[in-house]
Amino acid sequence: MNFTGKNILVVGASSGIGLSLVKLLHQHDAKIYAIARSPSEEWPEEIQFLQCDVTGNLDGLDGFLPEKLDGLVYSVGSINLKPFARLTEEDFLHDFQLNVTGAARIIQKAMRPIKNAAGSSIVLISTVAAKVGMPYHASVAAAKGAVEGMALSLAAELAYQQIRVNVVAPSLTDTPLAQNLLSTPEKREASAKRHPLGKIGQPEDISKLIAFLLGDESSWMTGQIIGVDGGLGNLKTS
Repeated sequence: MNFTGKNILVVGASSGIGLSLVKLLHQHDAKIYAIARSPSEEWPEEIQFLQCDVTGNLDGLDGFLPEKLDGLVYSVGSINLKPFARLTEEDFLHDFQLNVTGAARIIQKAMRPIKNAAGSSIVLISTVAAKVGMPYHASVAAAKGAVEGMALSLAAELAYQQIRVNVVAPSLTDTPLAQNLLSTPEKREASAKRHPLGKIGQPEDISKLIAFLLGDESSWMTGQIIGVDGGLGNLKTS
């Protein structure tokens, strides 16, 4: 895996999967453009950073992005788990805006440098809950299901330009976003047992696949939704 001379945009780069990806790409010589609401003290010094809320004004991207963008990763998400009766219209709209509209707006802003790369890769993040029915996931599953649909359409539309679009769909991963779900040893044990492999995902499990999808090794892959979920998406072991 070699990213020398390649420019990669990571949105949601300051924690969790995004932070893990930034560290991994830096190890392989990528030039990283990071977007987040706040910087991370764990970033390498060479990171190019734009402070930005993806649901707000994106005009700052116009002077921030390079002429050529070899990869774009939208690693922004939400875990909004409530009984369906307690979900408000605002809950659904917020999850959609953060996961779907935010990704669409970023990609549109970045399209010129993406096309200039003559073979760029876009990676979006979904969830196993978009495929497997889970209680209390209605809002986030609806939003991530829309991410998958948008990605497939975009992959078809951009294929003739050699721009690839793929989706990674994790299960519960040990990130700050999932902190409330993993806040006690009992919760962690119960969450691990729900997965056929008997453990919770780590950010590195996801970031390694994203890096593969960004690199030349996956140059014949597009329009794929790939589960990294400890077997939860396809296996029933009890």
